[in-house]
Amino acid sequence: MDPYSAEGELINIHNHFHQGQYQEVIDFDTSAFSAENALPTRILILRARIALGQAEDVLADVQGESGPELAAVGALAELALGKTDAAVETIEELASSAADNQSVQVIGGTVLQAAGKSEEALALLSQHTGSLDAIALITQIHLEQNRTDLALKEITAARRWAQDSLLVNLAESWVGLRIGGDKYQQAFYVFEELAQAPSTSSITTLVSQAICELHLGRVEEAQGALEQAIQKEPNYAAAIANLLVLTVITGNDPIELTSSLKKASPQHTFLVDLAEKSELFDKAAAKYSAKLSA
Repeated sequence: MDPYSAEGELINIHNHFHQGQYQEVIDFDTSAFSAENALPTRILILRARIALGQAEDVLADVQGESGPELAAVGALAELALGKTDAAVETIEELASSAADNQSVQVIGGTVLQAAGKSEEALALLSQHTGSLDAIALITQIHLEQNRTDLALKEITAARRWAQDSLLVNLAESWVGLRIGGDKYQQAFYVFEELAQAPSTSSITTLVSQAICELHLGRVEEAQGALEQAIQKEPNYAAAIANLLVLTVITGNDPIELTSSLKKASPQHTFLVDLAEKSELFDKAAAKYSAKLSA
């Protein structure tokens, strides 16, 4: 059985992780957990520490440890530290020797996708047996590939047996935001409920709520949610990037927020995409520059 399933004792700590409540994962009282769940619990806590910027410490913690799960966590820490080639090498070795391991599948898929190896990531993840984490990641990858049809197919199949799982609700909302229309409102209900309840609120859920608000044309509400997120974590790149988009939409000057985003995350997808489009525009404009004759 998936140790993180709704029937398992790890459901609450697992939900904290996927709600973006990483400190709550680290602080969770695990004393009542059974011995068989010691390793899955440790993996969640280590992943939460990486998400909070403690990758170097995590890498030191798992060095010398045996087992494919902790080797995969080490690769994830290396990825966070910018050591992408080393991380990919580790995961590819694990994929050839422990592809049936759920942690290798999910963490390995994360590393491979981040390195631009989508097909390898999907091949590894496709070997899962009822893992909602794997299904959620497969859904994300298909959305990044602009294959909304495949993402929808994946989550529709999961809905038949996972019922009201948090991860299914989240993944369905991601797909809904891509489909649009009345799906925006449905996604909003999911994220707004998480963002506004003290027990589930996090910067991640606040940003997700704000994105839904933007799609629904509720600019003031979106700004409020993003400002809440930045108040919690001033350097949270996703909040800054979306507030930057909102600023452009409302016709205000984005220079200050662009500078903040560069400081928080110099290689953020928004900045990379903006630089590429600016370069293309300059090349196109050069073809039509005025030619002065003597």
